[in-house]
Amino acid sequence: QVQFVESGGGLVQPGGSLTLSCAASRFTISTYAMSWYRQAPGKERDLVATITSTRNTSTYADSVKGRFTISRDNAKNTVYLQMNSLKPEDTAVYYCNKRFSVTSWGRGTQVTVSS
Repeated sequence: QVQFVESGGGLVQPGGSLTLSCAASRFTISTYAMSWYRQAPGKERDLVATITSTRNTSTYADSVKGRFTISRDNAKNTVYLQMNSLKPEDTAVYYCNKRFSVTSWGRGTQVTVSS
């Protein structure tokens, strides 16, 4: 079964930075567009950022554009999300998965932005 293990979350003050990692197993990310998603308490899971499989083109939700950067290391089978200038509204559990035809979800990693 496909497995994603997200890590790197934590408690950070507004304006701070975090880098999230997502390691995939039983699944090779190299041929897929990969995405980060997040789910805030009481809300639906939303798409945050996507990186394509070929040209590594990235796209972002308007709410994080200019602050977050998605990247991938196919050799390590890992996807990253660099988050800068964090805001309290970025507080959520962050997950990674394929952009299309999502498979089983990992446990996610909690990001809390608070002073």
